[in-house]
Amino acid sequence: MTQAASRAAKADASLLPLLLEASDSVQALLAEAAAAVRAKVVEGGKISAAALEREQHAAHGYAWLATYVESIRQLAAYTGRMIETGRFSELEEFLVRVGAGEYLAQIFGGIPMSQGEMLRLADLGLAEQKISARITPAIKTLIAGNDAPARAQLAAAIAKAQGSLTIGDAGLDETLNAMRAEMHRFAESEVVPRAHEWHLKNEYIPIEIISKMAELGVFGLTIPEEFGGLGLGKESMCVVSEELSRAWIGVGSLGTRSEIAGELILGGGTDEQKRKWLPKIASAEILPTAVFTEPNTGSDLASLKTRAEKKGGVYKVYGNKTWITHPVRADLMTLLCRTKPEEKGYQGLSILLAEKPRGDDKNPFPAPGMSGGEIEVIGYRGMKEFEIGFDGFEVKAENLLGDVEGNGFKQLMQTFEAARIQTAARAIGVAQCAMELGLRYAHERIQFGKPLYSFPRVSDKIVIMAAEILIARQLTYHAAREKDSGRRCDLEAGMAKLLAARIAWACADNALQIHGGNGFAMEYPVSRVLADARILSIFEGAAEIQAQVIARRLLDGTN
Repeated sequence: MTQAASRAAKADASLLPLLLEASDSVQALLAEAAAAVRAKVVEGGKISAAALEREQHAAHGYAWLATYVESIRQLAAYTGRMIETGRFSELEEFLVRVGAGEYLAQIFGGIPMSQGEMLRLADLGLAEQKISARITPAIKTLIAGNDAPARAQLAAAIAKAQGSLTIGDAGLDETLNAMRAEMHRFAESEVVPRAHEWHLKNEYIPIEIISKMAELGVFGLTIPEEFGGLGLGKESMCVVSEELSRAWIGVGSLGTRSEIAGELILGGGTDEQKRKWLPKIASAEILPTAVFTEPNTGSDLASLKTRAEKKGGVYKVYGNKTWITHPVRADLMTLLCRTKPEEKGYQGLSILLAEKPRGDDKNPFPAPGMSGGEIEVIGYRGMKEFEIGFDGFEVKAENLLGDVEGNGFKQLMQTFEAARIQTAARAIGVAQCAMELGLRYAHERIQFGKPLYSFPRVSDKIVIMAAEILIARQLTYHAAREKDSGRRCDLEAGMAKLLAARIAWACADNALQIHGGNGFAMEYPVSRVLADARILSIFEGAAEIQAQVIARRLLDGTN
């Protein structure tokens, strides 16, 4: 037996059974929590909207608990796969032990939903006796395994692996690993050296970068081959989004607009619309942008007011949109508006494939009936955010998505799974970037005669970053595989996005702390990463909305 096989067999004997037992125990705990929370929010056999709002802390806390339970399950699944393929190295074992021990300790001690908001099991209505009964010997062993010596061993293993493509094996197959390496090379050579300059100057990502991304197939990854795309799955989308966002989230997010537009047209477009638009999106001949959000509505799409009045062969659009990303250089807007003003709520909403000419900084919207102004932001730059006003802006009637009015909300909902999976992948890339910046600085910065990394409270920050990134990555890639298998995965996608966004912010914050005062200086890239990370728990469903959706979906018994 080889040394690697022997080590894997030893890990199999000691770690995997512990993870499986712990996973079963917290799954049972989650079932008890569900019953306790349902008792708080169900009235007359149905979830009461008023009770759910009143019990938000418990309901959202339950969503976070469910996310942590799924994280433990995915860590166990990852460990099993890696052992089976002989890829479970010492580094992977340390990462899993520390990550599992930390998350189990938080489950029973307090889960941070955000800064200053902790979920404790008693908040869900669970009695101390029931909680204690679920702390099995396996859980006690795993929690105890996340001690100072274990973190010191992991810190040493991370230092040894510094400079590798990832800290730890992502668990991908040979094809996806090759794709990761290719995207990493592109990002390191074309984006990383210039990203901070683009950020500081609030400049657009250069068109030549977009052209090179198009040559790599970034914009047509998941578009079927018959429409000029590569026909790959969402797992490949995660790989690409993660690696590009690791270089800079702006570049990693360019593909998001094409992904959303492609999903909308594939899922809801007519055959003619698919033939017309998808090849152009895949090749980046046209750049799309999503035009959904309105002032004072945010996540409340049922209150959307922008309207489109059909006049002969065109729709005339009136209203205002906000937080529109990359609209100036876009050629196509997927525009959510109300085509049936007499129908309230989600009914009456439609999506228009609205063509527009490209603009520039001097004349951002050279189209009749369209105007707008830039929203200056602290991060997530490179594409620019705008408020847009429509006053009689014309869209061809043939560009009504699906050629039937009133299906807009349903069409949009079909894109949410993929969008949230991709956002989670972007968050992992940002977190990975933050960890690498912190790790490099901790080795280079000498204080009191030795590198910062030699101080446990510095190396521990890196250790937890690496362990949490592994957890978020496994949760996200699991959601992608579920999507690729054709199974409903709104829960998995929502959990991945919820957790990865929080992890990205924590990693960026801790990386800046490692930099000390230098991290607060705009010349250091970690300052950019902190600003970029902050948006992740807001867009594609704010963390609070995400938790609400997860909780409601689980509690109403439709999962």
